[in-house]
Amino acid sequence: MFFCSMSFVVSSVAWAQALPAGVVKGPAVEGITEYKLANGLKVLLFPDASKPTVTVNVTYLVGSRHENYGETGMAHLLEHMLFKGSPKNRSIPKEFADRGMDFNGTTSYDRTNYYEVFQSSKDNLKWALDMEADRMVHSFVDRKELDSEMTVVRNEYEAGENSPFGVLLKRMQSVAYDWHSYGRSTIGNRSDIENVKIDNLKNFYRTYYQPDNAVLLVAGKFDPAQTLAWINKSFGAIPKPKRSLPPFWTVEPTQDGERSFTVRRKGDMQIVALGYKIPSALHADSDALSFMSEILGDTPSGRLHKALVESGKAAQVFSFGETGYAPGLQIIGALVKTGQPIEPVREALTAAVESFAATPPTAEEMERVRRNFANGIEKSLNDPQRVGVALSEEIALGDWRLLFQGRDRLPTITAEQVGAAAGRYLKRDNRTVGVFLPEDAPQRAEIGAAPSVAEAMQGFKAQAATLSAEDFEPTQANINARTTLKTIGGLKVALLPKKNRGGSVSVDLQLHWGDEKNLFGKSVVAAAANDMLMRGTSKYNREQLADAFSKLKISGGLYHFDTTGEHLAEALRLVGHVLKDASFPGAEFEQMRQQWLVGVEAGRNEPQSLAMQAVAEYFDHYPKGDMRAVMTVDEQLAAVKALKLEDVKAYHRDFYGASKGELAIVGDFDPAAAGKVVEETLGNWRSPAHYARLDRSNADKAVLRKAINTPDKENGFYTARLNLDLQSTDADYPALMLANYIFGEGGLKSRLMDRIRQKDGLSYGGGSGLDAGDTDRAGSFAIYAIAAPQNLARLDAAVREELARALKDGFSAAEVAGAKSGMLQQRVQNRSKDGVLAAGWSKNLYLGRSYSFSQQLEDKLKALTPEQVNAAFRKAIDGGRLSVVLAGDESKAGAAPAAKSAPK
Repeated sequence: MFFCSMSFVVSSVAWAQALPAGVVKGPAVEGITEYKLANGLKVLLFPDASKPTVTVNVTYLVGSRHENYGETGMAHLLEHMLFKGSPKNRSIPKEFADRGMDFNGTTSYDRTNYYEVFQSSKDNLKWALDMEADRMVHSFVDRKELDSEMTVVRNEYEAGENSPFGVLLKRMQSVAYDWHSYGRSTIGNRSDIENVKIDNLKNFYRTYYQPDNAVLLVAGKFDPAQTLAWINKSFGAIPKPKRSLPPFWTVEPTQDGERSFTVRRKGDMQIVALGYKIPSALHADSDALSFMSEILGDTPSGRLHKALVESGKAAQVFSFGETGYAPGLQIIGALVKTGQPIEPVREALTAAVESFAATPPTAEEMERVRRNFANGIEKSLNDPQRVGVALSEEIALGDWRLLFQGRDRLPTITAEQVGAAAGRYLKRDNRTVGVFLPEDAPQRAEIGAAPSVAEAMQGFKAQAATLSAEDFEPTQANINARTTLKTIGGLKVALLPKKNRGGSVSVDLQLHWGDEKNLFGKSVVAAAANDMLMRGTSKYNREQLADAFSKLKISGGLYHFDTTGEHLAEALRLVGHVLKDASFPGAEFEQMRQQWLVGVEAGRNEPQSLAMQAVAEYFDHYPKGDMRAVMTVDEQLAAVKALKLEDVKAYHRDFYGASKGELAIVGDFDPAAAGKVVEETLGNWRSPAHYARLDRSNADKAVLRKAINTPDKENGFYTARLNLDLQSTDADYPALMLANYIFGEGGLKSRLMDRIRQKDGLSYGGGSGLDAGDTDRAGSFAIYAIAAPQNLARLDAAVREELARALKDGFSAAEVAGAKSGMLQQRVQNRSKDGVLAAGWSKNLYLGRSYSFSQQLEDKLKALTPEQVNAAFRKAIDGGRLSVVLAGDESKAGAAPAAKSAPK
């Protein structure tokens, strides 16, 4: 229960105030303080001024576990309905877009949560609190809204049905459980989704969406006293409900024998999975079982990776727990290349798992897991923006402080506890085996009852908070002023030191080598060389290298990673060592080749992969062998099969170096010390190959209209593309950015999503994208969406109608103003993220710019009029030249969709 990734630090500024009437202060842990309103609502406040953002998260203690017969998927469907509006907030998605808010809702077995992340301001925060209070009890849960949203949720269900792994997991749940509602997928059953009664949905809403069944969290830069007063005014006005929550009495019986099932569907890989019943996340064995899962399933250090992947039996392994308030499942399995025998993998997998208790963890395995878990918790807890979502899982268990208790227990868990816990549950008669393809003496595992939250919390002592961060202003002027620019060898370097929570640092490195001639025919070998870097060096094998990265708290890749100021120097040295001294082990090369083949094959029947591939191939005009050319699936497979290790080594020897590149470091570090290390590690590293930038170009192409048949796939995919003669410095570029945001990039309230999701209920997800060259003029405008095969034709028509309407009638002044607000606030939020800042500096250095270019772009955005936006869109976009590819099951395309209401 302690391994959800989140972490944070306490603000150094203490605050205190007289509490509003009826509000009671509760426990506090490391900067998070609990309050309770008179109507039962729990409130968690976590003030932190290190970033100019605020997170508002509401967790309701209701999930798919609480659904009755015929109501599967109701909790998730209701989550969707709460974005339909309320009397005081009739267009919630538009407000989100206008305010540049990052938002979502998620549903699991035990809880549902809604969150918004936005630029810190009194207006934004007060609106978010008032909106959440209003939709808690006044949302539009009626027949009209249900009719349009049901088809959207059904399309989300259909999208999940395309995934072999997703389907196998659903079957695992339904086969492993007899009676408990954990045996039902959160998305629900298709017929329940289509036929849910509005009265049932309303009763569910009125029962569970009440203040005494919810926890509100506010984290980030805000005034705690003012915020608590606002909360008491908005949420406190909701009466305390008089109803009693329904009791939940179903207990899953002990499993009495091995179960197995096979899923036969269209697919491109084989999967074998084992499921074992395990106790609740509150149970004393839960933490030990998390250790077991990591020791078995980790890559490359896990036991299953060594036994199955390194031996060539499987391409990949996995292990994870699906647990919550009630007993859950431990799921362990492997992916196997099509055509290889799967039964030996099943036998080896079962033997490795069920012999775990007889071979308890080594000291090295225990230390690695402790370190990895501790690093993950620390990294997450340093970001208040993620606190609400992460704490939702602990809130669902009964007490948000369980996260900290679990973290503090890490050092006390022993190998003996891990082995003993595994022995209690990893048994033959507690096993369910699932395969995705084409006993007289029972050995039952008794699942113990979960303790009460009070018992689970007994002896917990909160730690004192010690970390702090500065209030960094993410304006372009401040970013420029705080950044030191220099040249080290062939690298252009940007160093931006700032006091960060937990001493975090983000690094972005870009290296350039080769030209059109010397890189010809080397696209696959170049990718292979890059993929092999982390698989071994002159000093480390793959496992040792992963451990070395973990010890230095490095997360990410070689070219973009996070660490801490304390470890930055050694992290830079280690990355430099890997780049320069990769050893390219033969066994790892063969593993990589097999994983590539499985990955390429996996896309052969996926609608989205096929549609995107078809568009890319059609617009490709480069000769075969050019680094910019698009390879077909068959060409990729042939190239991977023909790949030779000596060619990969030669590419690394002949091309790698830091003769040309950019490096940006942002965070809590010493610039002088960092610069010295960069000079030592990369300053004199030269690429033997001549370098010349490879610009791109567009070729004139006739309009394409193509349909691709994808048999046995429940969901389909639509994509369209229009080439543009466009560069990021063009006068029309800012106007086109705004127009694209309004049309399809602006989320649920974009023109496109308002039509195909909100109005017509055809698609769960879609959007548009605008691409402009920075050094060339190879721009493009693209549109994409998912939909059931029987709805693809309607989706295509709806897209064309909306594009024609935008070109004919234009965008309104209100839409332009909302888009400006949303885009500008999103850009501020992005500049508050160190990783985004570092990547931005690398790009600016490559293009010879500073963040002044960003400020100039925003000034142009602010000055745009609706007339300028509409003129630019009409000038660039011609709906008649749009090339379209549709991928879906032709046999389903002619089927009549299930009944739904007329479009709104």
